[in-house]
Amino acid sequence: MSFRHQYVIGDLQGCHAAFLQFLEKLDFDPKQDKLWFAGDLVARGEDSLNTLRDVKALCEQGAAATVLGNHDLNLLAVWRGATKMRKKDKTAPIFAAEDKDELLQWLRHQPILAYPDAHTVLVHAGIPPHWSLDEAAEYAKQLESQLRGSLYQLDRVLPHLYSKTADDWTADINGFTKIRAIANYFTRMRLCKQDGTLEFSFTSSLDDAMPDNFSPWFEWQVPRERKILFGHWAALKGKVDLPYARALDGGCVWGNYLMAYRLSDGTVFTSSAKCPKP
Repeated sequence: MSFRHQYVIGDLQGCHAAFLQFLEKLDFDPKQDKLWFAGDLVARGEDSLNTLRDVKALCEQGAAATVLGNHDLNLLAVWRGATKMRKKDKTAPIFAAEDKDELLQWLRHQPILAYPDAHTVLVHAGIPPHWSLDEAAEYAKQLESQLRGSLYQLDRVLPHLYSKTADDWTADINGFTKIRAIANYFTRMRLCKQDGTLEFSFTSSLDDAMPDNFSPWFEWQVPRERKILFGHWAALKGKVDLPYARALDGGCVWGNYLMAYRLSDGTVFTSSAKCPKP
């Protein structure tokens, strides 16, 4: 199917009112256009429940697609009792809703990596410099398989996705350690070393001092055949635009704006409505 316009939108974080107003600004028509979401559909905005419902409905119409972010994985973990709900998250209404199981069953079947068009690849946080795009696609499938399996399998893997320290990526990495490392690269990464060693504490802007020997993952200039579209790093405010990487989290949930990247020409649009600061 050919679309009039396709847009890749950064982290919604449950900012439902801003999302609806942004669709009006984009003149979005689900019969002609398609949206791609960079993950973190839910968490600290004012209405994660209806954000999740709307995105699910659009995806089922064929008018949208999404990848999973760290807040989406956390939502699944809370659902299955693998972790407790964080005080900062405003996701309790999801668990009180009659359609919670339908929503969360749908969510766990969404991809980790997607291809919006022939020139781009979409993930939540990024792709580390020591992975080729083909390797990244294979590792994404491995994580997706764990999330989409039986509930027994899901309940086994979710508790292993959490660690305050990053795992070293080695040739013999396997089991839940490997799955956790894959999830960390795709959904939590900001800084890394060229060999893929991760650093989790830094969440600031590029102007702030970074730990020694670490750089933003996208500054390790690795030749890529597709441009990596990503969200996750709100402090960037979507200002990173490189030939091989494009940041799309405008930090709406922090009082800034949503961002949409039009695939046909790379034009970026920002929302006028802002989410109240959490």
